[in-house]
Amino acid sequence: MTDTTALPESAAPAEPATARLLAEAAGRIDAPDVVLAISRYGARTVHTGGGAAPGPVPRERLAHELGSASKPYAGLLLARLVAQGRVRYEDRAADLLAPGFPVHPTVRRITLRHLLTHTSGLPGLPADFYPQAVPRWSTDPYGGYPADRVVRAFLRARPRHRPGTRWHYSNFAVSVLGHTLAAATGTPWEVLLHQQVLAPLRLDATRVRPGPEGTEAVGHRRDGTLVPVLDTGGFTAAGAVRATPLDMLTFLEAHTAGTGLGDPESTGPELTDPTLAAALAEVRRPVLRRGLRHTHTHTLTWFHHPSPYGPVLFHAGATLGQQAFLGFRPDSGLAVAATATRRVHRADTFVATAYGLLTETP
Repeated sequence: MTDTTALPESAAPAEPATARLLAEAAGRIDAPDVVLAISRYGARTVHTGGGAAPGPVPRERLAHELGSASKPYAGLLLARLVAQGRVRYEDRAADLLAPGFPVHPTVRRITLRHLLTHTSGLPGLPADFYPQAVPRWSTDPYGGYPADRVVRAFLRARPRHRPGTRWHYSNFAVSVLGHTLAAATGTPWEVLLHQQVLAPLRLDATRVRPGPEGTEAVGHRRDGTLVPVLDTGGFTAAGAVRATPLDMLTFLEAHTAGTGLGDPESTGPELTDPTLAAALAEVRRPVLRRGLRHTHTHTLTWFHHPSPYGPVLFHAGATLGQQAFLGFRPDSGLAVAATATRRVHRADTFVATAYGLLTETP
């Protein structure tokens, strides 16, 4: 069953061409539940579908696990704290997390910027993560590795590369960033994220813990069996955010040009706060290049690619039974949010389809 609608939040009715585009794209994704949503400067078109019968709560109003697509939320949080003068990008994580604690000289040089941009030299996950995770890899690999263990693993780490010299994607590093910001501000990560990002942007349906029964999307394995709710253990900052597709669009709309940031006629505090406006601008700015001929560009927290319609910024994520995609084109006010409730596999078309909506839509 499928549905394509212009939601009440939209500034204009759904364009038939956009509705058809989303319906065709959804047909290429094999999952029990699919949501594809496009916003152009706040005018929204949302398509819902999938192989399963819809439940009592519309799919676009269920909270979905974002997995690694949580990282842009962590990036915006850091950028806002920097704009407020509470921390600096060049602050050394170990000094904030455990002042005076003896660490390896290479660990001592790791900054907040290194942690967020995957240039810290840390591995993707701590070395001792795998023995406890492998026996429950398909059910609960992270829940048995709590926050204090993540911190201890960082403080005793021996990075292979000098910070700032190589890019290596690391859930470990971004998780350490979350614990470091909590220590630096004296505020738990969940509270900090709510105060600095979720509340100001009015993301009322975004959280880092499961909500009441019936409000969460349910993930599925490839064979269709249900997957337990994700427990990220001590890796909260790297992958614990869960949000409705509508809230995902709100988050993206705040990043696009022309949404009213700094507009004196805007009444929303999120549109006039100078530190949030500065943070949103900062996370859009390219800061590093990597790969052959330095063709891969990144901002603090987004992958940054060219397209025929200007630069696109995006991040995808996957959990044990769900997938998510967030992306936007700052020059044209286009935002794409997508979710699917089936575990990723090699021939999966989900990310390619959502990326195509972002890069190929006029």
